[in-house]
Amino acid sequence: MLPQLRHRLTSWFATQVMRPPAVSWPLVRPSLNELAQYSPAMLPSFVQESAAAMKYLPLLGDLDWANFPESPHRMGPQAEAHAPFVAAYLIKLDKGLPSMPKLQEYLREQPALVWVLGFRLQPDPHTSWGFDVAASLPSHRHWSRLLRTLPHEQARFLLHASLQLLKVDLQAHLPDGFILGDEISLDTKHILAWVKENNPKCFVEERFDKTKQPKGDPDCKLGCKKKNNERKAADAATPTSEGLPASADLPPLEKGEYYWGYASGVVATKVPGLGEIVLADFTQTFDKGDQTFFHPLMAQTEAHLGRKPRFGALDKAYDAFYVYQYFHDAGGFAAVPWADRTDHHKTFDEAGLPLCEAGLPMPQKSTFFKQSHCLVPHQVGRFVCPLLFPDQSAESCPVAHKNWPKGGCITSLPTSVGNRIRHQLDRQSDDYKRIFNQRTATERINSQAKALGIERPKLRNQRSIAFHNTLIYVLINLRTRQRLRQAAATSTT
Repeated sequence: MLPQLRHRLTSWFATQVMRPPAVSWPLVRPSLNELAQYSPAMLPSFVQESAAAMKYLPLLGDLDWANFPESPHRMGPQAEAHAPFVAAYLIKLDKGLPSMPKLQEYLREQPALVWVLGFRLQPDPHTSWGFDVAASLPSHRHWSRLLRTLPHEQARFLLHASLQLLKVDLQAHLPDGFILGDEISLDTKHILAWVKENNPKCFVEERFDKTKQPKGDPDCKLGCKKKNNERKAADAATPTSEGLPASADLPPLEKGEYYWGYASGVVATKVPGLGEIVLADFTQTFDKGDQTFFHPLMAQTEAHLGRKPRFGALDKAYDAFYVYQYFHDAGGFAAVPWADRTDHHKTFDEAGLPLCEAGLPMPQKSTFFKQSHCLVPHQVGRFVCPLLFPDQSAESCPVAHKNWPKGGCITSLPTSVGNRIRHQLDRQSDDYKRIFNQRTATERINSQAKALGIERPKLRNQRSIAFHNTLIYVLINLRTRQRLRQAAATSTT
């Protein structure tokens, strides 16, 4: 029995077609940006034959991966590097993959991409590329955990690296006299948290009670998405409809749209004939006001540009004296619409003193330092009626102002030159309109970011959402650079 079985097995093996020996490719390879410098002929054949690998190698490879700031707190003697994961997450965003399992499924089908990205490979001599793709990739649960703990400095490093690449590539394409980042726009984009309180089809008792934190996200906060920033004038226009009697109910108050979530602030600039570039981003919870984004974003913009931008276009939410002061100190101005009541608009004399309704300069009686109920502590001057201070010089007000019997007019204004600029800025001038048109840069960036999934991320804490947002802006810059290089290649041919 045994000899017969041995004979059959020997005959069966003899009839099988023996596999050719697997080609051995190096399992340890250079960093991604070094691979991007190789000619296609220097790459393994299975990489050359992969459309995905040859697409993402030039798109992602020029980033400074060799100096990527790996976390010093990685545990274990053979801790996984973060750079391959971050590069893979950029691919997830570019492909529009909705989840980590989908990303892992895509990478399992692309062994060349796994090789290029730099994952630690597990040898497998039975494959033509020499490694086991599935065993070389972490589990999708590990990737989800990792995203919640990655330091944001890594994403910000890549944003800075993308800007450095664009600066180099743009040198030969910018018009004469154009300074990259000299004119910027700043805006915020709302982000909805992945919680049931944001689902109108799900019943939640007191869904907009800010004291009841959603269980699905421990960091998100309740905020208003849409509300008019303009304050109404005290002297209303003549009504066009019949008034309500005193006994009738008052009309309902204007309400905004409220959500639990976050907000992403972004600074962008236009490049003629090319598009928009992201200079900085900053993510906060949704309960923070728009003005709180200004200083962190401008500090980051200065770090990336190496200087202050001279001109800025912002919406009414940023109608504050320190915004005008910032761009004035840089040698330009801020194009921001007037958001206060019309009757609060002041005029000034040559010495910088506000004029009263009679056209007289109001002397400064005193100053005080305001530190509470304001974002930026500042000095405030108290200006009084010139006919009563320092000595009374008239018996009546030339315009018979109602405050004359009460001791005359008193107004309190910040003493900063930015406050005078805010009141005196000519918002009908051609220069103002030209700069204000730069706001379309952030609008276009926000539109691209929305298409990449920034508005409804399936993530559950602020750290991962902030990392996700910055990588979206990195990808937008890389796509802009890709268009630039394609246009340059077309023009040379």
